[in-house]
Amino acid sequence: MGRAVRRLGTRLGRRGTALALLGAGKVCFGLGYLLTPDPDPRGLELLLQFAGIRWWAGVWVMCGAITFGSAWLRIGRDRLGFIAALVPPFVWGFAFLWASAAGDFPRGLTIFGWYATSHVGIILWAASVPEYEVPHPALGERS
Repeated sequence: MGRAVRRLGTRLGRRGTALALLGAGKVCFGLGYLLTPDPDPRGLELLLQFAGIRWWAGVWVMCGAITFGSAWLRIGRDRLGFIAALVPPFVWGFAFLWASAAGDFPRGLTIFGWYATSHVGIILWAASVPEYEVPHPALGERS
């Protein structure tokens, strides 16, 4: 099993691995809302004016599938995966920020911060990482 994982990691590279993990996570998140009998939409009232919570969950699943599928593409052609990865957390993060600013959902500010850093920030960082960048030497290895 270890050899297969290493071979897969070599095939995907760092950017592809990031896209595969991000995509799988987005699909799981969306499915959580789709499969829950009565999902809690607090803080998402802005989005619910345009479509139901299950539709927005479907956006997570669809964008996650695009992101995951892009993991298998060559560098340069994987751009759509990073764009698709940004859409759901950007849209939901903005909705939570809006709800917080309106005073309807004070916790929305912290959720916005979470989306901005651990989703949007990580995706933007992963999109900027060159595939074949040489890592910095450890402190003990420097000459």
